[in-house]
Amino acid sequence: MKFLALFFALSLAAPATAAPTEVAAEYRIVTSGITIGRVSESYVRKANTYRIESTTRAEGLFKLFLDDTAILRSEGRVVSGGLQPLRFEQKRAGAPDRDIVAAFDWPGAKLRSEYRGEETLVPLPPGTQDRLSVMYQFMHMQPGSNEVRMHMSNGRKVERYAYRKVDEPLLVTPAGEFATVHYERITGEANENKAQLWLAKEHHNLAVRVVFEDARGLKLEQTLVNLSVR
Repeated sequence: MKFLALFFALSLAAPATAAPTEVAAEYRIVTSGITIGRVSESYVRKANTYRIESTTRAEGLFKLFLDDTAILRSEGRVVSGGLQPLRFEQKRAGAPDRDIVAAFDWPGAKLRSEYRGEETLVPLPPGTQDRLSVMYQFMHMQPGSNEVRMHMSNGRKVERYAYRKVDEPLLVTPAGEFATVHYERITGEANENKAQLWLAKEHHNLAVRVVFEDARGLKLEQTLVNLSVR
């Protein structure tokens, strides 16, 4: 998910059931009622390592204006606290100059980022997730905290986020009906992006729906279409 997949690394608690070793998910991206993209994702855990890959493709009328494909990859370890990213990549077929490669140096507490031919070092707080791992980190926690805080990296910088629990609605999606926990981002500035997330309580806390709205008012909704878990 990761046209949108941005946000969260909640305070951890022991999950109700063992986290899966394989997840395959497909999401539909909609804006103003029009489908503009589709996301295909895979998560694979082998022993104490994981790999996540997410491919977003333009779809429908939007494809006529921007026929692009974005591929995100995250690789790392599975530790006592959940996922610990070691490498994150972002590649754009239509804009290779915007490719990002990030290495997580945990012993040195630094994020090493490569972007447009330049390398930068950024402080790396404990528990930081990347844009992909953050969504699967939820498999290692119990949703329910009224307020959560975390650090997340887009591969170039690390930012701190805060979210609050809104409610626990039942959502109907093309992939089925899900009991969820709904969180929204706590914002303090007018120019901050807004975000909401619905986690499937009985399906390893996987994301069922994500809504993102930027400071200009562009609103994107990402909804689960297919899900396979092993």
